[in-house]
Amino acid sequence: MTNAFSDTRNALAEYLLRLADTDMVLAQRLCEWCGNAPALEEEVAMMNVGLDLLGQARNWYDYAAELLDDGRDADHLAFRRNEREYRNLLIAEQPRGDYAVTTAKQFLFDVWHHLVLSRLTESGDERIAAVAAKALKEATYHRRRSSEWMLRLGQGTEESHRRLSDAVQNLWRFTYELTDTDALEDRLAEAGIGAGNVGDAWRTEVARVFSEAGLEQPEPARHFYMDGKNGKHTEHLGFLLAEMQYLQRAYPDAVW
Repeated sequence: MTNAFSDTRNALAEYLLRLADTDMVLAQRLCEWCGNAPALEEEVAMMNVGLDLLGQARNWYDYAAELLDDGRDADHLAFRRNEREYRNLLIAEQPRGDYAVTTAKQFLFDVWHHLVLSRLTESGDERIAAVAAKALKEATYHRRRSSEWMLRLGQGTEESHRRLSDAVQNLWRFTYELTDTDALEDRLAEAGIGAGNVGDAWRTEVARVFSEAGLEQPEPARHFYMDGKNGKHTEHLGFLLAEMQYLQRAYPDAVW
């Protein structure tokens, strides 16, 4: 029989997996630009952002593994779970597309990520607060960088503006996961552990940057049948995991 303590541990582990999986999947998408970026400086910048997210994911996975206490470590959680067991946000798994798609995706995520980490620095869980405080420094740079690129592309040529606008329209339907929370997130927020709902602050910041970039902000996205937080993903995640997990799946428990 479960008790309140074990229920809280399981809820917290689930929450940490959402943070970790989103970081991990988005890092994998960013690394797809290695050797394909439009400029050397941008390739280095994106790889650095990806490495930052990978490091953050490791910290969340480590803590989640301790809470789950079922023999799985961070590597197992990252590389040995199936698609339905992943809890990442849907927007993170979308294909990299062109540079406008990557820019729009990163910006929409970065604004949310920065807000969430800012709140988590005040979490009643000291370990979460410590990890968030370290990650926030990186997320602050990520948010500034993607915001600047939104302005460059939005205020640039007719072609760059069109591509960015199209990217926003195609990605927007996945933003409901950034603005809405579910029962688990609300419960942890009420307990003073989770970040809670950052939807209003997210919409305000996104609207500000869109206005400067000359972009039209779509109507708020609504829930549909997919739900990345609970393992209901788009078709893209399976292909991404097949590549990301290949080595661990082919040679389980291998060591150097």
